[in-house]
Amino acid sequence: MKNTRVTLVPLKADDREQFISDNQLAFKYGAMEEFGMRDNSTDDGGEIISRETIERCIDDANNETYRIMLDGRKVGGVILKIDPVSNHNYLEILFTLPEEHSKGIGYGAWLAVEATHPETKIWETCTPYFEKRNIHFYVNKCGFHITEFYCEKNPDVNNPEKESNEGPDEMFRFVKIM
Repeated sequence: MKNTRVTLVPLKADDREQFISDNQLAFKYGAMEEFGMRDNSTDDGGEIISRETIERCIDDANNETYRIMLDGRKVGGVILKIDPVSNHNYLEILFTLPEEHSKGIGYGAWLAVEATHPETKIWETCTPYFEKRNIHFYVNKCGFHITEFYCEKNPDVNNPEKESNEGPDEMFRFVKIM
């Protein structure tokens, strides 16, 4: 049986750098697993998700940043954008460390997110087209539905300032109506 007994702990200032590093490692792992050294979807620093993107998410006043904890160990992280007026909330980032994959930690974290925000009417998130593990997770485990595919023919109109070097342009959009 997979362990889903995880907790969400607010990110502490002294853990910020490790959080960013762990996040980048987790996203890079998925790309390397899919593409190996041929991967060309990284930014200039070789990252799938830029430091600037992560920092912008952490620093956004509407966002909540948590460490995913299991038995006192940091095993991942999550950043949520919460809109208390509409209750249409956004999962900015969810990651588990590669050595913690397939242990039910991500699903446990998602259950904790839902429990933390029971007022949510709609959850939304995106993931790159090549992240088959993520697509399976969101659709088959968490109950999201794919609602859109952003690509050259269908750009993300909600994010017109998106930097072209911020990872792959081809992203799936997921929505979960509660």
